[in-house]
Amino acid sequence: MTPRAAIIGLSGPSLTAEEAALLRAHRPVGAILFARNVVAPAQLRALTTAIREILGDDAPILIDQEGGRVARLKPPHWEAFPAAAAFEGRPETAARANALLLGATCVAEGLDVVCAPVLDLRLPGAHGVIGDRAFGADPAEIARLGAAWVAGLQEAGAIPVIKHIPGHGRALADSHHELPRVGAPAAELSADIAPFRALAGSGAWAMTAHVLYEAWDAALPATISSAVIGNVIRGEIGFDGVLVTDDLAMGALQGASNDLARAALSAGCDVVLHCTGRLADTAALLADCPRLTDRAAGRLGAARAARDAF
Repeated sequence: MTPRAAIIGLSGPSLTAEEAALLRAHRPVGAILFARNVVAPAQLRALTTAIREILGDDAPILIDQEGGRVARLKPPHWEAFPAAAAFEGRPETAARANALLLGATCVAEGLDVVCAPVLDLRLPGAHGVIGDRAFGADPAEIARLGAAWVAGLQEAGAIPVIKHIPGHGRALADSHHELPRVGAPAAELSADIAPFRALAGSGAWAMTAHVLYEAWDAALPATISSAVIGNVIRGEIGFDGVLVTDDLAMGALQGASNDLARAALSAGCDVVLHCTGRLADTAALLADCPRLTDRAAGRLGAARAARDAF
């Protein structure tokens, strides 16, 4: 049966009977794990195995493992990796080797989609939610290091997710809590989209920014804007890979998650991300979520093929 076009969070370190029943009844594309799901290597491998026993061997299991302050796998069980900013000005080989080791760490635990690298600009005066998660302020430098990072993750057997398309770097607010509005003209935003354009054909997925760009759509944030997705992400940037939303439960978006899911998919996203891990929320989302389209399934397959080519 074709899965629902959603990737969902889970409540804790093991799959509950209720969660297992829900995954069987309304099968999502995959799952995303957070610190609440991670205790130790053996426990984590048992959890990823249990998920795939229900969803299938190809079901993507995601994790935010950028390095620095965004890492779900942490010491003492796993190595601490540096933030992206540490690689600014350094050889591409250093970035690629770091991403290879980071990716291999995730893959060893059954985590095959790594939500990194961040291709946003690191700009003075912007909100610190991005900060050292970004490689720098120069689009060419971000593209250079981002390409190395993507290749390292793919070589490790992981699928990268470039984020946050079409660019979160100018935001003056944290989209986890409120909707950022960016008033820069389209000509200025060409710098923000340049790294994404450079990596558009890399085989990576891309994660949307919950940001409203007044120059492109004065009413809707990118995640639910057909204008931004169609004209900018698919058009100007030329990204034709898997487009996944950032978490629909973040404060930047208003409304019920099932309504937001339909809006995001209608706008052109391939898959929605819902991370709370609360059973009732997840059940409501999955029961109402449209199924994965053939085109989206093809994009998922192309990302796996790009990874497997290494």
